[in-house]
Amino acid sequence: MAPVADRRASKEDDVLSYTQQAAGIRAATAGAGMTAQTRAEDESALLDIILSSLEDDKAEDIVTLDMRGRSVMADYMVVCSGRSARQVIAIAEKLADRLKQSLRVIARVNGKDAGDWVLVDAGDVVVHVFRPEVREFYQIEKMWQAAPGDPAPDTA
Repeated sequence: MAPVADRRASKEDDVLSYTQQAAGIRAATAGAGMTAQTRAEDESALLDIILSSLEDDKAEDIVTLDMRGRSVMADYMVVCSGRSARQVIAIAEKLADRLKQSLRVIARVNGKDAGDWVLVDAGDVVVHVFRPEVREFYQIEKMWQAAPGDPAPDTA
């Protein structure tokens, strides 16, 4: 069995390689004749499917945050709640499955083991599914909401 430091470094390396791989894919698709309009349409379709899936699975208090110009990790962040750990897990699993079936997007899902806070990374859209108590504790949408006087995100 590897020492703790080696296992931790391995996990960090996996995360870094995934991040670098995702950045490379984004750069390749952006340079492969994809226009800003095509990218915006793809993003819109992705966001529409995500919101539709969340509504179909009875997610509560769905909030969409526009992250363009504020973060390089994603263009949109969606935050929602499920009533129980079981529902939180089901919402995330069904969302990942629907993205794979309809858009062939392989979403990364983290946090399914506990069911308190599940993160679904679909590339341009990151979805956080919380149990209500956990959402209230972290208040993640308040952290990312635009402050008064912030410039509007660049939509071009």
